[in-house]
Amino acid sequence: MLTLHVAEASPEAAVLVDGATVAAIGPYEELAAASPQARVRRWPGILTPGLLNPYGPELLEGAYHPDPREADEFGTEPITGERARALFRADPSRQGASARRGVQRMLAHGTVAVAGELRGRAALDAVRRAGLAVGHRPPNLPGPASFSPRPLVLLPALTVGGPARFAVFDVPDRAALVRLGASTCVATVVAGRLVYRRA
Repeated sequence: MLTLHVAEASPEAAVLVDGATVAAIGPYEELAAASPQARVRRWPGILTPGLLNPYGPELLEGAYHPDPREADEFGTEPITGERARALFRADPSRQGASARRGVQRMLAHGTVAVAGELRGRAALDAVRRAGLAVGHRPPNLPGPASFSPRPLVLLPALTVGGPARFAVFDVPDRAALVRLGASTCVATVVAGRLVYRRA
């Protein structure tokens, strides 16, 4: 099935997706005319190749992401350090569920690739099942682990025939994305599937 993604602030960079592959890139009007049968998804903001989060181990193995049902006990933000390690020691089965919730948070921030050496099966499985690409970690990490790291690492431009992996951010341009961060994500597509959509 063909799906045509277009963002309001970047209509010249619409993406036509066929299954898990980018079928075409170009101005929305041209792609829509060439593929009138395509399902159209309209988004606010700009369409980008998506982000690489270099903090895979820190966010998926070193942090505990509480289940929403645990909010009264643990809150909603990731738990790190010794407290996270204690939670994992007390109940090792928490690692898998935590890694899956961590991946979901990454997707909600436009992450389509992670970097850093993941050692645990739970994190590796969560990344694989989500379809996230695995990239190279930059040699110098500038700050603490974050779902919206500074600076943001945008992936190379999409290519026709390449994987349909991208994110849409509700900002007017890339400068605003850098300034406002990855929490402006409204949609993330991995392997042609819409894996996150802001409500």
